[in-house]
Order: sequence, then structure tokens, then C-alpha cells
Amino acid sequence: MSFATFGNDLYSGQRSLPFIRLRRVWYAVAVTMMAIAVIALVTLKLNAGIDFRGGSQFQITKGDSTSQTRGANAVSTAVPGTESRVSKLGLHGIRVQTDHLTEPQTYQVKVALAKAYGVTPDQVDASFVGPSWGKDISQQAIKALIVFLVLVSLVMAAYFRTWKMAAAGLVALLHDLLLTVGVYALTGFEVTPATVIGFLTILGYSLYDTVVVFDKVRENTDDILGSTKRTYEEAANLAVNQTLVRSINTSVVALLPVASILFIGAFILGAGTLKDISLALFVGIAAGTYSSIFIATPLLVDLRRREPALYAHDQKLLKRRAEAAVKAQTVVATTVDVEDGVEADSVGAGVSAGSRSAAGTRAKGAAGTAAATAAGQRRQPRRSGKSRPGGPRR
Repeated sequence: MSFATFGNDLYSGQRSLPFIRLRRVWYAVAVTMMAIAVIALVTLKLNAGIDFRGGSQFQITKGDSTSQTRGANAVSTAVPGTESRVSKLGLHGIRVQTDHLTEPQTYQVKVALAKAYGVTPDQVDASFVGPSWGKDISQQAIKALIVFLVLVSLVMAAYFRTWKMAAAGLVALLHDLLLTVGVYALTGFEVTPATVIGFLTILGYSLYDTVVVFDKVRENTDDILGSTKRTYEEAANLAVNQTLVRSINTSVVALLPVASILFIGAFILGAGTLKDISLALFVGIAAGTYSSIFIATPLLVDLRRREPALYAHDQKLLKRRAEAAVKAQTVVATTVDVEDGVEADSVGAGVSAGSRSAAGTRAKGAAGTAAATAAGQRRQPRRSGKSRPGGPRR
């Protein structure tokens, strides 16, 4: 079966995957992943970049090597006890980040790095970044997130005419954000302003995919109270099946270029803006596709299935199906009994006919035997008279 045929079967309802019926399994998977993300955030913590923690930074654009060990050894030799973070910068550059250094210490590190990478001290660019700038960026990002969530909730509630769709969509969105942040804690990738931009970007993508599925759910359930074919849960599950292929295709098309950027940024160009933003986009897009199918729609069904009108409709439809099933079983049982009775009557009639035939044969045989005996007696010759004693009669 081709993928196109499979998609057509899902859209028409000829084939159905039980996304809603197995929602407790998806909930368990989501809770487990979020718990791992929280544990990673608490124990491992995020690797905050220099823009958020502050410190001194040294950059060499054209050295004779990109060895990270050389930079770490140079810093520890110039200023003993100072921790450093060395990373590649492009194809021929190197970047060294340390804690805040004084001017004499900064000059000593510049000289040590220049000697380690075969350049002059003037070719080592030194700068200092204060933590206040990163703090301001974090505060602005949090404000933007809150405003975004409020506006999105209002728009979704107005468009779908129910706050429950907005609530389910926001839960799925928070799931995506938590998983993305947890991946940064697990992998140790540096969190930079570009990473924050990536976090804000995945908000739009995750909601876009969720809104597409919800729009199909609204279309399938628009006149659900007058339907005698599907319950609300079944109509929502059909909507997920109908949009499944579209979600997969959209995600794959979006993930391929992002994966390429992530690979180039991480393994070829080294640390930089591409690496920082691409990991957030990659994890966020994958998590958004998962949450729109396995979390948002099942959660919407759980929020709405207990509404009085929907509950009464579903119970009425399920009762009608049960009565139809019992009636069908009764008809089948009656048909089997009738067929068994006809077969029994046929067998009985055959046995009776056979008995009558055998009795007639026996009677005819007995009559024939009696007639043959009588005929034999008539055909016997008369015996001649015997001579009396004393000789012949005179």
C-alpha cells in the first residue's frame, strides 16, 4: 500500500488509528518526558551564555589551529584558577569565554592566547559583557511570552467559540516549551539570545499545527448533536486521522532544512547563532507535531465529553448501537434455529418414509410366501392306492 493510498483511507474513514482511545498512553508518555525535562533543569541546569551570566570574551578569527585544548591551557596558565569555555567560531576562528577579569588579567590572557594560536596580541579581540543586558533580555522575553499566550487564548476562544480549545492548545504549547528547554539542559547546549528567539519562534509553529487539527475537529463536530453516525470522540478521532498525513508532511519539510542548519552549525561551523537557534527550532517543531496529535486533541475530548448535551448524545447513540447489536444477534439465532428445524423435519420425513417402505416390502414378501405355499400344495400329484392285505379284490 502506498503512502498516498494510506492517507486517502485515513481521510475517508476506511482506516482509522485509535489516537483518542489510547489517550492515557499518550498522557503517560508526555508526563514522563516532562518529568525528565524538569529533573534535568533542576540537577543539570541550563548552560547560560555569557550574555546572561556576564564575563570576559576573547575571539581569534584567523589562528593556525582551532584546538580547544590550546585555549583552555592558555587561560589556566595566564590566570590560574580561572574557568574557561572554548568553542569553535566558524572554520578558522576560536572563542574563549571566562569570568570577569581585570584589565591586567585580560592583557595576560590575550598574550597567552596569541602565543597559543600563532597570532599577535592585537589580533585577539577582547570584550566584556555585563549580566545586566542578559537580565533585561530575559525579562523582555518573559513579558513577550505572557502577552503572546493571553492574545492567543483570546483569539482561539473567539474563533472556536469555546475556551476549552484554547486551554488544550496552551497545555500542548507549554509541553513543547518544557521539552525544548529540557533538551538544552540534557545536551549542555549554550543558551544565548538566539536561543530565546528560537523558543519564541516555536510558539507560533506549535500553535499553527494545533489550530489546523482543531479546525478539522470543529468541522467534523459542528452538527454532532444531530448526527446518528459518530460520537464526539469518534468525530474528533476522524479529524486527527484526516490531518495526520498533512502534519507529517509539514513537519518533515520543516525539519529537514532545520536539521541541516543544526548539523552545519554544530559540526562544521562550530558554536554560533545557527547552532543556538536551530536546536530550539528542531526540538520545538518535533514536539509541536507530537503534541497537536497526541495531547491537544485527546485533551480537548476529555474537556468536552462530559458536557450535558454531548454526553446525552453519545449515550443515546451508544444505546442505539447496543440495541441494534442485540437485535442482530436475535435475528441470527432465529435464523439458525429455523434452519436446524427444517433440517430435522427433513431427516424425520426421510426416516418415516423409509420405515413405511420397509414394512410394505415385508408385507409383500409374506403374502408372496403364502401364495407360493398354496400353489405348491395344489400342484402335488395324487398318490396311488395301496394293495390291501389278502390279495387283489375279486
